Amino acid sequence: MASVAPLAAIAAQSGTAPDTRRGMRGAKRYRLNAFRYLIFCVFGLFFLVPLLAMARFSVEGTRPGQFSLSAWTQIPSYPGLLSAIEITLELALLTCAVILLLVVPTLIWIQLRVRWISRAVEFLCLLPLTIPAIVLVVGLAPIYNYIRHYNLSALQLFWVYGILALPYSSRALAAGLGAVDLKTLSEAARSLGASWLTVIWRIVVPNMWQALLNAMLLTTALVLGEFTVAVTLLYTNLQTALYYISRDTNNAGVLFSTSTGALVFAFMLLMILSYVGRRRRRRRG
Repeated sequence: MASVAPLAAIAAQSGTAPDTRRGMRGAKRYRLNAFRYLIFCVFGLFFLVPLLAMARFSVEGTRPGQFSLSAWTQIPSYPGLLSAIEITLELALLTCAVILLLVVPTLIWIQLRVRWISRAVEFLCLLPLTIPAIVLVVGLAPIYNYIRHYNLSALQLFWVYGILALPYSSRALAAGLGAVDLKTLSEAARSLGASWLTVIWRIVVPNMWQALLNAMLLTTALVLGEFTVAVTLLYTNLQTALYYISRDTNNAGVLFSTSTGALVFAFMLLMILSYVGRRRRRRRG
């Protein structure tokens, strides 16, 4: 009977120890989730409260407590504002096209052929982050002064915006390529007779679709918010038009309504790209 007691104690300990460890892990996970939700709520309020205040101001009427959509209805009729919005959206499309057509094939070629130069290319892609936009404008001003003699529109800014978006888009695309076994896929496709264009378009791009969407989103957000280059080179985009509107205190409602609309558009674009990327992942799964 004396030997049964230690065995019972060992059995009890072995039975309760996993439960204790499981309870400790559950408590730790609960604290981690609570901390995560707290941080999310704090930063959400930090960004959401100013946006709600701006949206509320855009629908204020002439008297306190009165709400009106007159500021929103003035957006199409305000001089030059609609054309500035159109030019900015076209600039976003052109910049995204330039990034995808130039950066994607370049990164694929580096990964397959000259991997030893990847560090140097990465340094060059990240270089615009260290150079202020005003310094880039000083270097590009003579070129754009020459272009201005041909009476070209503000759409010529897409070259500068491509340089400014290069650090963000290149990192997003490089992360997508890093998750793909590029060498194996390309060699298999080439052995079956596929051309390099087919390899890029039919093999590589579908496997890095989420990275492409992220690069497009980052590029579009940069173009929608860029101000320094456009105002220094005397071109009118959305942000410069908003700046000129802000100098007129009688049109503050148009300023806030247009800014709110731009932010809502960026948020909707983020949701659409996220939904498209999620559907493609489910379809592949």
